[in-house]
Amino acid sequence: MSGRQSTRDYIKETLMERILSGVYEPGERLVELQIAQELGTSQGPVREALRDLEALGLVESASYKGTRVRVFSDREIEESYQVRAVLEQLAAELAAPRLKGSTAELEKEVKAFQKAARDGDVKSYSAHDMEFHRKIVEASDNQLLSTMWSAVVLESKFRFTLKHRIGEDDLENFAAAHVPIFDALNAGDGVKAGTLVRNLICTFHSRKPPAKKSK
Repeated sequence: MSGRQSTRDYIKETLMERILSGVYEPGERLVELQIAQELGTSQGPVREALRDLEALGLVESASYKGTRVRVFSDREIEESYQVRAVLEQLAAELAAPRLKGSTAELEKEVKAFQKAARDGDVKSYSAHDMEFHRKIVEASDNQLLSTMWSAVVLESKFRFTLKHRIGEDDLENFAAAHVPIFDALNAGDGVKAGTLVRNLICTFHSRKPPAKKSK
């Protein structure tokens, strides 16, 4: 834990990583005392971290039943990406004139998630891919749009979808599908960029979970 990082944030990030990596399975109970003992802290910051994770939609709590890892339904994932597709289409249309010829920061993210895709690194891929989309939304210069997007798009849900619906084996194809979006934004073509980003989201995230490989 870094000097600047609070105990609460450290616990939240640790638990989030365990949920996303599958250490904690959907439906599994998370016991405050057990987590506190394991991480060498009191139950107070653990309780606060679990509340943060509940606000993010990763866990859920109920009286007399404690806190458990949430089970994401196919419908919930589908609905979130339907809304995301529309929001990002508008964001790209608004951002393109502002990004024309000024896409150095976007290009850094593209190169970073392409490398992560080649390495099969879902965590790094997710971080850089989400930053790519976040920069487009921010460039739209529409505060309401940014607020709505943030509410719909959580990196945690994105990583869950990458792992369970897209699969590590297809990360490179997913990364390549972003390049035409970057090119359209760099050219200032908002209509094309908006159409491409909407199609990308609808195509990749509407997939059913990959079939489990037989042992």
